[in-house]
Amino acid sequence: MESELHRTTDLYKKTLDCLYDGVYVTDTRRIIIYWNRAAEQLTGYTAAEVTGHRCADNILVHVDDRGTCLCENACPLAETLLDGEMREADVFLHHKEGHRVPVSIRVSPITDARGVVMGAVEVFSDNSEKLTAMEMAEIFHDMSVTDDLTCVGNRRFSEISLLAKIDEMQEKGWLFGACLLGVDSLEAINDSYGPGSGDRALQVVARTVKGSLRAFDFIGRWGGGDFLLLFANVRAEEDLVRLAERCRVLVQASHFLSPGGEWVYPTACLGATLSLPGDTMEPLTERLFRALTAAKKTAGRNAVVLL
Repeated sequence: MESELHRTTDLYKKTLDCLYDGVYVTDTRRIIIYWNRAAEQLTGYTAAEVTGHRCADNILVHVDDRGTCLCENACPLAETLLDGEMREADVFLHHKEGHRVPVSIRVSPITDARGVVMGAVEVFSDNSEKLTAMEMAEIFHDMSVTDDLTCVGNRRFSEISLLAKIDEMQEKGWLFGACLLGVDSLEAINDSYGPGSGDRALQVVARTVKGSLRAFDFIGRWGGGDFLLLFANVRAEEDLVRLAERCRVLVQASHFLSPGGEWVYPTACLGATLSLPGDTMEPLTERLFRALTAAKKTAGRNAVVLL
């Protein structure tokens, strides 16, 4: 049965390599036997690196928007192998460089002539408004408002974006939510895993959070290990906390290899606040810094505090 699946898969390789969606095929043991070119581009892993390995072997490691790992207890592909049913889900996969990528997945069973499941195919597509992000990145680059290390907005653009949100609120009454995200223990990461590991942590966190935001939200590097997040049209504290928690758990679910070959798991604290009528830059940022300080001092690390 397994050799039949391999022969069947070979017939479709050329066609599947032309798709823009990532595609991979597993046998009944969830061992990857095919990995197309788009899968390589979307995940950073080459076919040679993943073929012959189980999909749960620290490769994609899908998590949901609460940061829950789906590989062992709620894996759509594993469930399809068991019951032969098709499934769809929006998840976050683990990119080889460490950050999380939002994708829409569709899993289908592969059956023989008797209807016996002999494998499964998962198709996944970028769910992060990729074209819009690329266009905006070009604009940011031309305006010299991009942070060189993390490729998100720099301090100048963060201030411009915050002032624009405040102006919108004053003119149109559009309230918004703001967070100051601080990456935990950057010095300790450098000390433990070698020079440059702290920079990699910043890059992984920035990419993960950027991928989790809505198209009309914003992330910029405020300075050092801190990032400013702006959430449009947020009026309720519980909605802001939910969005902040989403960022926190996805950062917690990210990881990357240090120069010495050790896995590094960054975490972050977030200080959050809702805009208030009459707010200006100074009182709003002052609340953000107090909230972030409270998150770091009260919880130590990996926490969200709202003020």
